[in-house]
Amino acid sequence: MKRLVQKGFTLIELMIVVAIIGILAAIAIPNFIKFQARSKQSEAKANLKAIFTAEKAFFQEKDRYSSLTGEVGFSPERNNRYAYYLSSDVSNLEVRNTTAITSHTNDDGIQVDVFKYSSASANPAFSNACSTTLAVTTPPNPTFVSGAVGNVDADATLDQWSISSNSRVMPTGTACSADSNNPSGEPANEVNDVNL
Repeated sequence: MKRLVQKGFTLIELMIVVAIIGILAAIAIPNFIKFQARSKQSEAKANLKAIFTAEKAFFQEKDRYSSLTGEVGFSPERNNRYAYYLSSDVSNLEVRNTTAITSHTNDDGIQVDVFKYSSASANPAFSNACSTTLAVTTPPNPTFVSGAVGNVDADATLDQWSISSNSRVMPTGTACSADSNNPSGEPANEVNDVNL
C-alpha cells in the first residue's frame, strides 16, 4: 500500500518566516524614512546655490548684493518645503497659499508652499543655532547670508540651512550641526533635522 506524503509548511515554519519579515521591516522602515528625509534636503541645497548664483550675478552688474528676491531673480518652483530668506526681515515674503503666487517688488523671501503642504508652517523662524545672522551688507565690504528653513519629517524640529558670500568658521560644541569650515557658496546645514 502507498503512503500519502503530506506537503506544505507547518505553523511553526510560517511563524518563523513572519518573524523574520517583521525584524527586517523594523530595520528597513526607519532607514527608508531617514533616506527619504535626506532626499528632501536636496531642495534646500539646490535653491540656496541658486540664491548664491543669482546674488553673484546681480553683484557683477550692480556692485552690491540685494535682499529682494525679485531684484536678484530668485523664484524657486512651486511645492517648496522650505522657506527662503534673503535677509532677517520676514515681514515681506512671497505668499504661496493659493493656486496663484502673490509676489511683491519688496519681497525679502519666499514662504513654504502651504497650498501643497497645508500642515506646514508658512513662515518658520530661522533660529540662531550657529550664530548666523541673515543679512545683506552694503559696500565698501558687501556680503550676504541667506537661509532656508523647513520641516522634512513629522517631528517639531526644523531643518535649517544657510549660505554666504564669504567663507565662514562655524562654532563647534553648540547646537550648530554644520561643519566647522564652511567655504563661500557652500550650503551649511545648521540644524540637521534628519540626524536628530
